[in-house]
Amino acid sequence: MRLLHTSDWHLGRAFHRVNMLGAQAEFIAHLVTTARERGVDAVVVSGDVYDRAVPPLAAVELFDDALHRLADLGVPTVMISGNHDSARRLGVGAGLIGRAGIHLRTEPSACGTPVVLADQHGDVAFYGLPYLEPALVKDEFGVDKPGHETVLAAAMERVRADLAARPSGTRSVVLAHAFVTGGEPSDSERDITVGGVASVSAGVFDGVDYTALGHLHGSQTITDRVRYSGSPLPYSFSEADHRKTMWLVDLGADGSLEAERIDCPVPRTLARVRGRLDDLLADPELARHEEAWVEATLTDPVRPADPMARLSERFPHTLSLAFDPERAPEEPDTSYARRLAGRSEEQITEDFVAHVRGAGPDPHEQTVLRDAFDAVRADEAVREVAR
Repeated sequence: MRLLHTSDWHLGRAFHRVNMLGAQAEFIAHLVTTARERGVDAVVVSGDVYDRAVPPLAAVELFDDALHRLADLGVPTVMISGNHDSARRLGVGAGLIGRAGIHLRTEPSACGTPVVLADQHGDVAFYGLPYLEPALVKDEFGVDKPGHETVLAAAMERVRADLAARPSGTRSVVLAHAFVTGGEPSDSERDITVGGVASVSAGVFDGVDYTALGHLHGSQTITDRVRYSGSPLPYSFSEADHRKTMWLVDLGADGSLEAERIDCPVPRTLARVRGRLDDLLADPELARHEEAWVEATLTDPVRPADPMARLSERFPHTLSLAFDPERAPEEPDTSYARRLAGRSEEQITEDFVAHVRGAGPDPHEQTVLRDAFDAVRADEAVREVAR
């Protein structure tokens, strides 16, 4: 069976101030064309279909168009909700839509109920594990201490139990939306840390033939059978080195697997340039970036006049401008942004406690702080669902 694995469409999202809806529509057309021309038997979409719980109307219309085109193609599609989606909204009409061959899996309670498709070698069971917010699904899965690994492990127990009851030789595919250990994140994914931990072990998915992951925006192979497709379009300059692709996966009769990356159309390349303004404007090596979307970091000791206007003369698609002045070795780095760069909310809070009190929080206090942040995240998730 030939599968086309994609995820993280983020319909409705902009890239800085650039509307990406046209590029997203071009990707949908490319997806449908690829499915038709490469003889795809099933399309799997591993979450974050939309960029937010209540997407703009234009994004909903594009999603509706995608569903119609996939249904007209006659290629079954299995799709789960991600942490950016409203599972309840995405799942509206799932029963009716399923009759057209588009199978939406947004309910945690249905993790162990697969979509079963068949080829000449027998059945393939597709299990959809939507994004599982630990605080919201702990009762469904009967876990005492909610965390990403515990709820995913409980969901996978249901998958394995169902698979064990099926005829011998039934192949299996799991769709999941999670941060798996070994994956490389970018700046454009929403933080899903719970209890100080965001990632889960790839071993959680042992026992299935292929795990089609969503959440991280870079296409990557965790193991031969556990892969991220990545987002089809860039959504931050941290993705400048990404090659945007989908996975074309051939699942053999015996569960053997071959995978090929299919490139996605990207409207412009991304470039990150750094240096003094005059040097950036004169450097011939940067000519290749003149039609790219550009993030420029200026290192001039004194901020130059009209930097964006001057940069835009050479790089007309400059979207981001930052300043990181060169300093003498003895000068302190007083930039607040630089002091916070790469630090989590919990670390920033612990630093504040240390600054005010003269000593950082003890282990008990660290637990209290983590629980407070987890409670806020859970409350935000509940409110997003209820909107």
